[in-house]
Amino acid sequence: MWQTLPEFGEATLYAILVLSAYTGGISIAAARGRPRLLQSARLGAYATCAAAGLAVLLLAYAFITHDFRLRYVARYSDRSMSPSYLFAALWGGQDGSLLWWLALLSLYTSGCVAWLKGRYRELQPWVIATLMGIVSFFAITMIFAANPFWTSLAGAPPDGEGLNPQLRNFYMMFHPPSLYVGFVGCSVPFAFAVAALVTKRLDNEWIVATRKWMLFAWLFLSLGNVMGMLWAYEELGWGGYWAWDPVENAACIPWFTATAYLHSTMIQERRNMLKVWNIALICGTFFLTIFGTFLTRSGLIASVHSFAQSDIGLFFVYFMALIAALSLALIVWRLPQLRSQGEVEAVASREAMFVLNNWALLGIAVFISVATVFPKISEWLWKESVTVGPPFFNRWLAPIGIALLLLMGLAPLFGWRKTSQTALRRAAVFPVAALVLGGALHLAFGKALGFAAIVPNDQFYPGAVGVALKHAGAVAPLVVISLVAFNLAVVVQEFWRGAQARRAAASKRQEPEGWLMALVRLVDKNRRRYGGYIVHVGVALMFIGFTGRAWGTDHETTLRPGERHQIGAYELTYRAPRMTVDSEKRAAFADLDVTRHGKPWGSVSPGKFIYAKSEMPSTEVAMLHHPLEDLYVVVGTISPETRQATFQIHINPLVGFIWLGVAILMLGATLSLWPELELGTARAWSYARVAAGVAASVMLTIVFAAAPSDAHALVKPEARPAPAALRAPSAPPSRWLAAGLAPLAGLAVAVGVIARRRTQR
Repeated sequence: MWQTLPEFGEATLYAILVLSAYTGGISIAAARGRPRLLQSARLGAYATCAAAGLAVLLLAYAFITHDFRLRYVARYSDRSMSPSYLFAALWGGQDGSLLWWLALLSLYTSGCVAWLKGRYRELQPWVIATLMGIVSFFAITMIFAANPFWTSLAGAPPDGEGLNPQLRNFYMMFHPPSLYVGFVGCSVPFAFAVAALVTKRLDNEWIVATRKWMLFAWLFLSLGNVMGMLWAYEELGWGGYWAWDPVENAACIPWFTATAYLHSTMIQERRNMLKVWNIALICGTFFLTIFGTFLTRSGLIASVHSFAQSDIGLFFVYFMALIAALSLALIVWRLPQLRSQGEVEAVASREAMFVLNNWALLGIAVFISVATVFPKISEWLWKESVTVGPPFFNRWLAPIGIALLLLMGLAPLFGWRKTSQTALRRAAVFPVAALVLGGALHLAFGKALGFAAIVPNDQFYPGAVGVALKHAGAVAPLVVISLVAFNLAVVVQEFWRGAQARRAAASKRQEPEGWLMALVRLVDKNRRRYGGYIVHVGVALMFIGFTGRAWGTDHETTLRPGERHQIGAYELTYRAPRMTVDSEKRAAFADLDVTRHGKPWGSVSPGKFIYAKSEMPSTEVAMLHHPLEDLYVVVGTISPETRQATFQIHINPLVGFIWLGVAILMLGATLSLWPELELGTARAWSYARVAAGVAASVMLTIVFAAAPSDAHALVKPEARPAPAALRAPSAPPSRWLAAGLAPLAGLAVAVGVIARRRTQR
């Protein structure tokens, strides 16, 4: 197989296309009155998944064995790369990332087919056919435009070009796969929506079927975007975590429409409303995942994240046109059946709050989409070059974000259908008191902590339009902190009221419950609702982190060895530069000692890496973390003669709340996804055992793979710097997040063991 690997790999792609086309055709035949063919379609889906998995294994084998006959392998790897980065190179370029997407989609499809056995018999053939149609598109695109198994006409070079230095980062091992899992996961709900439209089964059946599939995709969309933020924060060296780059925008737009969908499905399930909303949102979310892939890989818009100009853009344009036309035609065709049987009866109702929330989320998605492609539209229509940068996005999206934060807290205070003024006042007393108290505490102690409540950094609203907007920006941090307190109080109140109601009901049954037990059982019986509240807590804490940028400090200075520089509470003393050399790269570090409020705080060693395969230097950021802020240091240039160095120094307040909020968001989403099992049923426990085993495998894989390879393992002993100089005194918050997955793995293993014992009984 070694000699024929390129041919075998390309044949595998053709096999995927043939199998997916066959499976899709058989599924349609089964839907048209030949149900016996459904089993054949199911087997075809499994075979397609196996072929896609084989293709990934072949490409991974080519990377591990340095088969530079393949152009893709030669372009994105070299012999000095560690195995972990060789594996990450699978999705480091365009061809491999499309293959990875195809493999994930095939895995999703086979998992969906296995789950569908015995369920949704009328929807099932159309679901399989839709998913196989998507698989066929990606197979065609790779075969004719982005084939990772194409060989070089000049023959195999002795060594490869190596992976882009910016991609040799801990988070790039997880950011693309997580984002792809989220993107690809939206295919399953889209397939159910198409099946529901074709079969005219437009009641709540398809909504219930897709609920957890969409929530799972949303969870990984969130995780993928945050991993990208962490990568940008550590690797790009500009001091921030989100620059409104076109590809960043393309990755986050589906998140907003998916969030709107997850909220509006609750209204359809409870009130049989918003059917058109839900169909349109799920079709739009899937369309935006393809649109995001198109922006990333077509080379249409310049971005630090995007791939080179290629021919696949035209394939995606045709596919997006097909998706839009098919979705619109089906919705118009079934519009009479999509009419709501209920309506919003009052503005003071939970339905009205959810609709406002949906409009805000959809408005953000549309705004980001238009602003992202506007430079290209301007170039096409008016022949003018226009730049839409972070100041523009921050200026206009910050007010909408604050409005969303308010709506997030208001919705739980309202009841369904209509809320009386008395009930609303009773529900709002505690949250409003918390809002006032949070604002007062911020005004009283914010300045003492270094956060001036009324005079934030002008970067929060750079170049604001008009005096009124500037004043609005000046008080925005105070408003955000107050609304965060409001949201947290709403969630606490919801948990307290639910636990109190359980205790009262238990007392009537003469089965008293303690507060802790009542709370646990409350959450266990309403995981979706209370998991959502925990997600709201995470989002609220993330808003605190975003607001911290209002007080950020950015400064540049030039120092000679022995000189000091004061910035805020920190004093940095420049010791000296040093150089290290290994077989992969040359590295230059600038060592600094740091004191905080006059007390020794640690040392940082920002540096520049120059890889042998790339002449462009790679920035290595150095950070020190405090619960309230990060000290972020980048070295610009180091003079070999004078040893003088230029530093960019950033103080980023409250940024740790973003990563803490993400961890809480993941906890809430996982709680909502946790299956509700009938403990006495052997079949349910068998599912639990399988799910626990899969979860344990994934978690343990992440934990073990998360340990990045020692970048200095190849440095000669005499050239190696002291260990303390190679790492920051404390692990970054993102590593805490990765390390926090270990207990979840242990919990999954424990659940699996318990399930196994119960099944054996």
